[in-house]
Amino acid sequence: MLRVGLTGGLGSGKSTVAGFLRDLGAYVVEADQLGRELMRPGHAVYEKIVQQFGNEVVCPDGELNRARLAELAFTGGRLNELNAIVHPAVISAQQHWMDEVFARDTGAIAVVESALIFEVERDARERGESEGVLADWRRRFDCIVLLTAPDETKIERFVNRVGSDPAKRDAAVADARLRLSRQMRDAEKAARADFVIENTLDREHLRREVGAIWKQLRALEEQCRAQHRQTPGSLK
Repeated sequence: MLRVGLTGGLGSGKSTVAGFLRDLGAYVVEADQLGRELMRPGHAVYEKIVQQFGNEVVCPDGELNRARLAELAFTGGRLNELNAIVHPAVISAQQHWMDEVFARDTGAIAVVESALIFEVERDARERGESEGVLADWRRRFDCIVLLTAPDETKIERFVNRVGSDPAKRDAAVADARLRLSRQMRDAEKAARADFVIENTLDREHLRREVGAIWKQLRALEEQCRAQHRQTPGSLK
């Protein structure tokens, strides 16, 4: 079994690479997907968010008003408050998902797609949480695959998702720049990652790069299984 973190800034191409890895045989989960589920009514994360941010972040149907919540978090200076609620729960859900995958398939390569693998550690340490799983991504993953691209390329990709309406595009540009300002620079992440893909060329080139890395991941998984057989009870 092998635990892989797939990360990169906004618009770096994580979802595309996740799809390629899934096609090659990896098990893949999106951190954003887990977060969206945990923020629905009936979950503890939802209750904590409403308690912390008030009813103004609740829609008439009871669901969270994610746009208003994002506005309060990013432009209202309350992002750390939101992250302190959401990140621990999402990481716990990631671990639970990986445990379930490995229970079914001991030779699995489980990939967690998350934009904030390194930022979660940084933010936890800034809050004084120097211990625990939040404070060290190395406890959660055997290796990290990082997607990089120039910021302007990332912004262009992000903006293209909202369509052609000028007002929406202008708002998306501002949103993208604000979000990128909260994310670590690619150079910092590259120093920590095991594999780095510069996603600046076409889709087929990216697919070939992912295929080459997949072969290395399979070799690493086999090494981990061999180590596990030699030292029963170890994590790998």
